[in-house]
Amino acid sequence: MNEIQKYIAANEPKMLEDLFSLIRIPSISAKPEHHDDMLACAGRWAQLLLEAGADEALVMPSKGNPVVFGQKTVDPNAKTVLIYAHYDVMPAEPLELWKSEPFNPEIRDGHIWARGADDDKGQAFIQVKAFEYLEKHGMLKNNIKFIFEGEEEIGSPSLEAFCEEHKELLKADVILVSDTSMLGADLPSLTTGLRGLAYWEIEVTGPNRDLHSGHFGGAVANPINVLCSMIAQVTDANGRITVPGFYDDVEEVPQAERDMIAHIPFNEEKYKAAIDVKELFGEKGYSTLERNSCRPSFDVCGIWGGYTGEGSKTVLPSKATAKVSCRLVPHQDHHKISQMFADYIMSIAPDTVKVKVTPMHGGQGYVCPITLPAYQAAEKGFEKAFGKKPLAVRRGGSIPIISTFEQVLGIKTVLMGFGLESNAIHSPNENLPLDIFRKGIEAVVEFHLAHSAK
Repeated sequence: MNEIQKYIAANEPKMLEDLFSLIRIPSISAKPEHHDDMLACAGRWAQLLLEAGADEALVMPSKGNPVVFGQKTVDPNAKTVLIYAHYDVMPAEPLELWKSEPFNPEIRDGHIWARGADDDKGQAFIQVKAFEYLEKHGMLKNNIKFIFEGEEEIGSPSLEAFCEEHKELLKADVILVSDTSMLGADLPSLTTGLRGLAYWEIEVTGPNRDLHSGHFGGAVANPINVLCSMIAQVTDANGRITVPGFYDDVEEVPQAERDMIAHIPFNEEKYKAAIDVKELFGEKGYSTLERNSCRPSFDVCGIWGGYTGEGSKTVLPSKATAKVSCRLVPHQDHHKISQMFADYIMSIAPDTVKVKVTPMHGGQGYVCPITLPAYQAAEKGFEKAFGKKPLAVRRGGSIPIISTFEQVLGIKTVLMGFGLESNAIHSPNENLPLDIFRKGIEAVVEFHLAHSAK
């Protein structure tokens, strides 16, 4: 057992109790009734940053939920690492599927079980405890800044303006984030790319009221039928998106990177079995791992209209609505795509109905060069803690604020996440293995040591 491991073992009970004090606060940004919980969680984080050794920790106002900012200066001439995390969590519903109370953390079978255990309170806590170890042992050579927001799970609507307003305060050499996942507990990996996102709501209105389907069916256009027809036209039989100009800015992944993706251990049969599907589907000409990480996609996220209650009701509905989204790849501008999509839907809308397309939140994609010194320091951190060099992988998810950091602050981000697919983020029974929690702290300590030496 090395010195870092000894420190974690000796201090783990206190570490976990502090983490649990955060988890017990239901900081659900999507629900307005949790406004006071957001303030309480921000305040608790500020206390914990001070206890870990920060020179100052402030709860700062934004247009929405407050931002927690903390910092520790060891040498004005040293490199500065800005650590980003979020303290808001997803709603816990459906509550009946949880094996324990979502906001009353439990340790079972070597895992922490609770909403936020991984995303992102647990992972953020890994960063703070690594900082604490270095600071308490006089080993901290980087200046450290922390920015913890309370709106990531609703698209970070207030953080861009906060960054614009506080550029000098947030000045740093690199941003470090633990809000992503690894390929497996025994297969460490670093995320080198994220997809962007564009999201819309489509509303189709036909007659001015619900109609009797016997009296009017066949004579009046059914909004649900029309909506489904339009959505079906967005992709073709080969899984390509048909919106004109959609692929104009799509970066073709270099063959060298495609070869690297091809070497990532992946069992398609296990993948299908895990989600209980007979066959997979996606854009023709690309592998499954390419399709869900470095190619764009289109999905219907929700659709409703008409009668959906028990039994039957022969109704021709007045209105139908769908929420749809596209995952985008680096260089696709979500504003541009949003307008393209809206124009396309309106162009295929028949005169038999009225169609309204409402753009919702979006964000740009992001790529981190594997030649970045901070990325290489993260590689060393993983190698020391996990015993093997991490694979470089692109991820299909989106963290819109990462591209905003690059655009507004001019700083690259290293995505040093420790999540696992089995951690069930956003789902019932979210969890974090204690073994990963410990290794994560060790890996981040080693990152700082390697980064300060570069």
